[in-house]
Amino acid sequence: MKTIATIFFIFFIGTAAQAQNNTTDVKVETVEMTIVTETAYELNLENKTEVARLYKFKNARVKKELSFYTKRNAAKMA
Repeated sequence: MKTIATIFFIFFIGTAAQAQNNTTDVKVETVEMTIVTETAYELNLENKTEVARLYKFKNARVKKELSFYTKRNAAKMA
């Protein structure tokens, strides 16, 4: 009975898949674009004050924060 139900199910799914009419053609509109041969550059010379931090070592702040010590770091005698 299980094999008959399985074959019927597979036959039903196959028939339903073939019965669908999905033949709609989609028209694509093409867009023509021209090539730009001349470009104009604008140079902005406004004075801006910016602050940059300089560390002596690479990743100094990260290494400092990762090397913290707690009260439980000390070795205990058994």
